[in-house]
Amino acid sequence: MEKEEGKYYHIYNRGNNKENIFFEEENYLFFLDRFKIHLIPHIDVFAYCLMPNHFHLFIRVNDLYNFEKGIKNFLISYAKAINKKYKRVGSLFQGRYKISEINSDAYFTRIITYIHQNPKKASLVLNLEDYRFSSYSAYLHSNQPSLLRRTEVINWFGGLELFIATHETIETYEVFKTS
Repeated sequence: MEKEEGKYYHIYNRGNNKENIFFEEENYLFFLDRFKIHLIPHIDVFAYCLMPNHFHLFIRVNDLYNFEKGIKNFLISYAKAINKKYKRVGSLFQGRYKISEINSDAYFTRIITYIHQNPKKASLVLNLEDYRFSSYSAYLHSNQPSLLRRTEVINWFGGLELFIATHETIETYEVFKTS
């Protein structure tokens, strides 16, 4: 897919053979740290969710050249660190990351809801705000610092109450489900 600056993208990938890419809390934190270092200077972030065997990011690319370089370095550095720590060899991820352009207001809200609903759909939590490795709770606690574009996202939903209400439905999950 040809990417362009100023466009919005859903980026995702899962573990090779659908295996885990996160094995303990430290891995999630390391992934987020690498993400900040390699990508934050070149993108805006609207939503993310790190699941045991896959991840989702919803971003806008602001600097295409450095984004392309950054995402490659980000995923390689994470995979190398995991392979070293757990004495693994071979590919951590199932091929190259997947990317889809999100190009309408309706899709903005649907992809964000889909991303945030992953932990509940997988029965990891009963309440979305209880999942630590998702951006959902950052929207509920707007008094805490965040790298997310919270104001933009809340405006897309028409306010915090509608943001929460939309997330309480599970129907959106099925729209974007990938195999």
